[in-house]
Amino acid sequence: MKTTLTPEASAASREALRRANVAFAHAYPGDSGRRQPVHTVYGGAHLFRAGTARKMGDLALAALRDHATDGSQLAHGLGLPQRGGFAQRVHDRVVDKLQREPVEDFRIDFEDGYGHRPDPEEDAHAVAAATEVARGLEQGSLPPFIGIRVKSFTEELYARASRTLDLFVTTLLEQSGGRLPPSFVVTLPKVTVPEQVTALAKLLSELESAHHLPPGALSLELMVETPQALFDARGRPHLRSLVEAGEGRCSHVHLGVYDYTAALDVSAHMQHMLHPACDYLRDTVQVLLAGSGVRLSDGATNVMPVGPHRKQGDTALLPTQLRENTDAVHRAWQVAYRHTRHSLERGYYQGWDLHPAQLPVRYAAVYAFFLEGLEPASQRLKAFVDKAAQATLLGDVFDDAATGQGLLNFFLRGLACGALTEEETRATGLTLEELRSRSFRGIVQGRAAASR
Repeated sequence: MKTTLTPEASAASREALRRANVAFAHAYPGDSGRRQPVHTVYGGAHLFRAGTARKMGDLALAALRDHATDGSQLAHGLGLPQRGGFAQRVHDRVVDKLQREPVEDFRIDFEDGYGHRPDPEEDAHAVAAATEVARGLEQGSLPPFIGIRVKSFTEELYARASRTLDLFVTTLLEQSGGRLPPSFVVTLPKVTVPEQVTALAKLLSELESAHHLPPGALSLELMVETPQALFDARGRPHLRSLVEAGEGRCSHVHLGVYDYTAALDVSAHMQHMLHPACDYLRDTVQVLLAGSGVRLSDGATNVMPVGPHRKQGDTALLPTQLRENTDAVHRAWQVAYRHTRHSLERGYYQGWDLHPAQLPVRYAAVYAFFLEGLEPASQRLKAFVDKAAQATLLGDVFDDAATGQGLLNFFLRGLACGALTEEETRATGLTLEELRSRSFRGIVQGRAAASR
């Protein structure tokens, strides 16, 4: 067939295009496919022990036993559907999760959950917490993800924050024989300028060098808690610059919705996860970091599931007091459930938890979300793969190629957190090996090659 253009004629523009495409792929690598925890539990550094995760799990199981002994009570407390045993299915999986892996991610907190203390006291707590992490690492009692949150890198707090970081990492490595927990991370709160992030990245690099760790072993994550983290003084988008200032170490960005709404002068009694300002924050952060490979986490529900009556000594609570406690816990659970579902529906698959009794509702909300979507997602993914990723119309739902990886990610996330079982993924028509490849394109290419 006759053409007009020659390779030589377009060589210069083709090379410029190649460079641009390579740069784009480097800037937007997409999701790594590695596991993302569904939550981060924050707890004061002075309280952390090697067995904290198990203790929180036991307290969460006790809360479930006291206020939702079965699926029917859980459905009543959260508003879950009961048809087909759905609520009982969720309840059973929540119990299994709390027994097996109650905490997915824990952040040992030297900031808001810890407060300002005399320097000798924070020094001692940094050493003690690091020692407990080393002990948990040896015992195998740590959550799969763990890290510390230091104070912000403002002029007033930099010296304190950097000293805590140094004490903690130095003690941990000395006590553990040079080992770090898997997925260990340092959280930097209230970030406003790139230089704060660069300063933390440099400190982490120096610690790696001094302790003979491989480059990048110490990662960091940022907390977006101020409008200045989104836009600079001229109103230009700013968040990507903060991430890039981490020199490749920034793995997550967490939203701090209460500091953020306070910075906007929202009245205290109106500061909550569903405030319109928080949706703007979520949307803006998503747009600015989409495709960058940085994982996003929403904030926390600040209504604690705690009843008004406490047991005094050996005196048992009266039946009316027990009912009032359960009613109070259910009200708090309903708030947390709405918040978590709102986050999930907006594409935020991780959030904060602050209290052991929040763990049951965290997992219940996540599990209900994935179980509700299981059947339609299975049908769509199977139809799409069977058509070798051609555009597909299933019923009244149209899927194109961009949908394939999103459908696959649904199952990967559901499996990782315990919401879905491997048996339930069989309806997709995919093998476990194909699922574990984490690549929709790879699955389609593999099937195409096998059919030749």
